[in-house]
Amino acid sequence: MRGSRSGSADRTRVWNRLRRIAAIGVAGAIAVVIGLSAGAVATDPGATAQKWLSLLADGVRSRALLPFEDGARRDWSYLPRDAPGVRFGEMSAEAQAAALALLAEGLGGQGRADARAIMERELVLGAIEEAAGQRDARRTRDPGRYRLAIHGDPGAGRPWSWRFEGHHLSVTTTQLPGGQRVVAPVFFGVNPAQIQEGPHAARRLLGPEEALARALLLSLPEERRGRATVSADAPSDILTRSDPVVRLLPEDGLAVADMTEAERAALRRLVDVYLDRFPPDQAQMQRSRIEAAGFDRVRFAWAGRAEAGSPHYYRIHGPTFLIEYDNTQNGANHVHTVWRDLQNDFGGDLLRAHYERHRGDPAPDGHGLDDPHGHALEDDPHGHALERSPDKR
Repeated sequence: MRGSRSGSADRTRVWNRLRRIAAIGVAGAIAVVIGLSAGAVATDPGATAQKWLSLLADGVRSRALLPFEDGARRDWSYLPRDAPGVRFGEMSAEAQAAALALLAEGLGGQGRADARAIMERELVLGAIEEAAGQRDARRTRDPGRYRLAIHGDPGAGRPWSWRFEGHHLSVTTTQLPGGQRVVAPVFFGVNPAQIQEGPHAARRLLGPEEALARALLLSLPEERRGRATVSADAPSDILTRSDPVVRLLPEDGLAVADMTEAERAALRRLVDVYLDRFPPDQAQMQRSRIEAAGFDRVRFAWAGRAEAGSPHYYRIHGPTFLIEYDNTQNGANHVHTVWRDLQNDFGGDLLRAHYERHRGDPAPDGHGLDDPHGHALEDDPHGHALERSPDKR
């Protein structure tokens, strides 16, 4: 009985904390994320970036603007680290608005909604951890800790990039002269994906990514489901983690060429969930590249059990892109997803083509022009990548 009363008291503290969050916000966090719901999207990212820089104090601006040649441009993460750039919590309201306008320019409507929800869910995670006795939870789970960094001069007519990053959210956009750009890599994650009780329990974040994949798997006849299922055990995280270059993964799973029309349509709907995170121009560009490379060559691979609530993982792997989804931690209530562009992460082939056209512009070291398929991952007995500790945060 004592344990039951203690658990009930902990849950009461969590929901009291969430009610206070809803009423007053935490450390300006609500002000940080609310701007993503306004629907205003920047039409000139270079001008928006320059406006943001102009709103920063001199000492802060030096941390916001970094060399394009800096290797940190490809050093991304989905962990709550002290990344390069400027924290939202140290920006003025005007600078926050400009930063959010730049982020919104790199996302579509669904992407903006998901990004906002992911940042807000940090408050929920903080409340849960605080109730469990983690004294620094309020500080570490503050949406004001998300950061924006710019690499290169957005007003110089040369390639530049920006990255918005924090726990469970990382969006990188590389801009080329003339308006050409690529938004990749893009990571969305959430913990908890679904609050187990209380006023917010009905909403599951990143739910379609799970539901559509499971529905596709369960719709397959036994033989094709066996080909799609590459392991009975799910890996502890996405296999590529935050590697700057996507390494080769096994070409296993079920090929689209072996699917029925209904199964192909179901997989397209699942891929569209990820493409809907992008602004329309980027979504269309990715769709066109997928079709040009051959949709029949795309593969769907699942690991883990098919039952809801069981640890599971899947990937969708084609000649031009890789999607990874992992939900194994916190009782399969902690989701990691990533979109990788196999040729154009951090600019990739687009940058190579730019420098070939402008040979007077020296290509920076570490700018992502190396072969994205240069080396394979070592496999474990289940056909997964090297074992590395998962992100348990």
